[in-house]
Amino acid sequence: MSDIFSVSGRVAVVTGGLGQLGTQFSKSLSQAGAKVAIYSRRPFSREQIAEKFPGLEDNIRVYEASVTNKEQLESATRQLIADWGVPHILVNNAGIDSKPDGSAEQNAPFEVYPKKYWDDIIDTNLTGVMLTSQVVGSRMAAEGRGSIINVGSIYGIVSPNQALYAYREKRDGVPFIKAISYAASKSGLVNLTRYLGTYWAEKKVRVNLISFGGVKTASFDKEFIDNFLERVPMRRQAEIDEYNGVIRFLASDASTYMTGSNVVVDGGFTAW
Repeated sequence: MSDIFSVSGRVAVVTGGLGQLGTQFSKSLSQAGAKVAIYSRRPFSREQIAEKFPGLEDNIRVYEASVTNKEQLESATRQLIADWGVPHILVNNAGIDSKPDGSAEQNAPFEVYPKKYWDDIIDTNLTGVMLTSQVVGSRMAAEGRGSIINVGSIYGIVSPNQALYAYREKRDGVPFIKAISYAASKSGLVNLTRYLGTYWAEKKVRVNLISFGGVKTASFDKEFIDNFLERVPMRRQAEIDEYNGVIRFLASDASTYMTGSNVVVDGGFTAW
């Protein structure tokens, strides 16, 4: 039974694979025997790869491509196919958000929320997934196999609880509202996943979504963390490596009858 979880010898694309979670996904897939192509907006040398992924540099390569630029995605994918062949796995991980400790302008009330922040987040989190799936997924479909894993959020299935952020106005004297754009982008992934899951089902390309909860990081205000954990039944955030298992599951043959699904991994946050 352990063989059905294997990704050994497969080629995986991870967008945003140098970020906090993307690094974990890239490392985990590589350690399991996959060849990992990281699509990154910035160049990254072989020496940098060796420093960031010690011992894994032979199975990890970085291709410079922004998920918002289809020409760059096409170029990177042509080079990847020439290097390693058509990918078997695509992890649409690249994403941006306004942070709980970000500026008040980035988290302004809906009535005055600046369009530039909406555009930036929607372009990366939703349009970027569409473009990358177009470019990489179409190659998978032509081969008659593949697994696309979209990285979502609990805020794609429930609205942000503004009470979590109320401390900011009390502390700073400026209204702080968790912005609409991140939630809209991640909820869009729910139906994009269903759409592509049914669209490519006969081509044997599976498309699934993972809706993650919070992950432990040192960058958030203590007040936010305390408020957040009161609403998590497990009373903690995820450790940085706790999402690796579900990525490996959806990338492997252990999930061959799953497509169009939304797997929620949130410590119980959305159960209340």
